Amino acid sequence: MPSSPKRCAWCGDDPLYQAYHDNEWGVPLYDRNRLFEFLILEGAQAGLSWITVLRKREAYREAFDGFIPEKVARYTEARQQKLLQNPGIIRNRLKVASAVRNAKALLAMEKAGDDFSEFLWQFTRGAPRQNRWRQLSDIPASTAESDAMSKALKQRGFNFVGSTICYAFMQATGMVNDHVVDCFRYKECGQKINKGTRP
Repeated sequence: MPSSPKRCAWCGDDPLYQAYHDNEWGVPLYDRNRLFEFLILEGAQAGLSWITVLRKREAYREAFDGFIPEKVARYTEARQQKLLQNPGIIRNRLKVASAVRNAKALLAMEKAGDDFSEFLWQFTRGAPRQNRWRQLSDIPASTAESDAMSKALKQRGFNFVGSTICYAFMQATGMVNDHVVDCFRYKECGQKINKGTRP
């Protein structure tokens, strides 16, 4: 039997977690709707483990119309109450309301002439940051960049976007490469960064 590749310790031996680590986490993402999805899911994760959210992601996508901001922004109070009865998602009233609020904030931003993806990526100057962490304990929970992102999003009317949530979002969407250096994905994500993946 071939040995398993060296991975970041946080994904453990759960196949779903490993697939997420191997295929998504740390890969630069620029698509506006998927960035919105990650921002909402990272907010939903607050106080919980990411694997809890990951196991519910498909149910979330179905419940929230694929995280299309134009649709989520139109959710009425009745629709939100219906979502709170859905066992497939995290049934937290504030988090559900936050998704609607954040969709409206995104659309307001775009109406004012700002591109959502460019707005988020400005905090790493438009390009992924290549870190060199040797172990999980070296990786910070927040940075000056995530502080700045959090502040700017709050000023635009977003919530559930504290600095720790923003840094987890930056890690997930490849704004920073936080795979530890001996993880097999570290160099792979670095190559994606060096080649450039932005359309």
